[in-house]
Amino acid sequence: MKRSEVILMVLQVPLDFLMLIFAGVSAYYLRFTNWAIDMKPVVFEMSIFEFIDVAIWVALGWVIIFAVLGLYSINPNRKFARDLGRVIFACSAGLAAITVYIVFTQQIFDSRFLVAAGWGFAILYVGLGRFVMRGIKSLLYRGGIGLRRIVIIGSEEIAENITDVLKRRRELGYDVVATFEKYSKKLDRELKKLRLNEIIFTNPRADEAEALAAIQFCNQHHVVFKYSADVFATYSANMSVAALAGVPIVELKRTSLDGWGRVAKRIFDIVVSIFVILFLSPFLLLSSLIILLETGRPIIYKNERVGIRGRKFFTFKFRSMYKKDSTGSQFGKDGMRAEEKEQELIKKQNARKGPIYKIKDDPRVTRFGRFIRRWSIDELPQFFNVLRGEMSIVGPRPHQPREVDKYEKKYPIVFTLKPGITGLAQISGRSDLSFKEEMKLDILYTERWSLLQDLVIFIKTPFIVFKKRKVL
Repeated sequence: MKRSEVILMVLQVPLDFLMLIFAGVSAYYLRFTNWAIDMKPVVFEMSIFEFIDVAIWVALGWVIIFAVLGLYSINPNRKFARDLGRVIFACSAGLAAITVYIVFTQQIFDSRFLVAAGWGFAILYVGLGRFVMRGIKSLLYRGGIGLRRIVIIGSEEIAENITDVLKRRRELGYDVVATFEKYSKKLDRELKKLRLNEIIFTNPRADEAEALAAIQFCNQHHVVFKYSADVFATYSANMSVAALAGVPIVELKRTSLDGWGRVAKRIFDIVVSIFVILFLSPFLLLSSLIILLETGRPIIYKNERVGIRGRKFFTFKFRSMYKKDSTGSQFGKDGMRAEEKEQELIKKQNARKGPIYKIKDDPRVTRFGRFIRRWSIDELPQFFNVLRGEMSIVGPRPHQPREVDKYEKKYPIVFTLKPGITGLAQISGRSDLSFKEEMKLDILYTERWSLLQDLVIFIKTPFIVFKKRKVL
């Protein structure tokens, strides 16, 4: 999903809220027109300001109903008529909620006109607001802003029809940058240069090897893969089907984290990080002081890791090694010499199999370093990585580039989400898991993400940390 789509989706919420308030105000003033008074005199006493106070709470409740009924889910190919149908249904559900509330609380409110008129205006204004939002999105697309760059692969009439429609109707949000009759490994280099967002696979006679190779390319390069519905019966746990140019198109999603899930997870990350940093600030300051007194500066160790979509960044950790043994560009030539020493230790004392290493009885760790590693205090500065948007509270474990180089092509899905301070693998075995077991858990988390699961993992983490284990 492109950032522009997420921004427009978020803006839809306050727009709907304002439209609902406007609907209530319109119903109020309509009630005091001459023809409405002639039909039935006004018998209630409520100023416009008192009414707006009530309308705000009602609008908030309706927005929640809208969200529950899926009015804020993103489907770029959904027709306006279907969207309007959802608006009518959601507004009717809101009307029913108001009716039930009035009945059960025995409210004295003698103006069914306001309720009915408010319902009608709500449908009109919310529908109008969504029509305007679609118009804005269409103008952006026509101006070349926010278009999804796609390649269509297929030689059938379906491919030609889709290509023709998308090139003529830019308001659909697609920019067809190239078309190919078949997919082959020879195309990889050319496809990389195109900076793609999506590949649409429309060849119903493609053999399995060709289709799976195309999926593998998309996974490795974080490109959305879509195909015409008759190509496969099923392939992924996360699928969505939508009509595009009159053809059923299936999208394979690497994760269930999308749309509002992304917004909720980011809010969760920010709120929890700020709380943890403030709550544990005495421990952060005390740890910094002890490191400074024990081995001097720098206090924070910057370790290069690979994050979402293969982007490299530096994790922040309390330095737990002697300066002369600390690796990385942060320490210049000393860091290069330290890397050579580390390679020797890996050959002699590596406690893990596979591309990920763990040095047993590491002689480079200071006395206080062993303590903060034992209780994972060294990882607390990573909450600043979360605030910077480089990491998440919960996610796959972040690894170093030299480790990733050994497994990236085999497990590209683990780079679909931001790496986490903690995660399913961390609470399921800490450092005792094999590499393959860790990858399986990270993939399971990625495919089956939910905010509830994030909360459970976060709550479990301190209990796992406090279990006794030997520090390597």
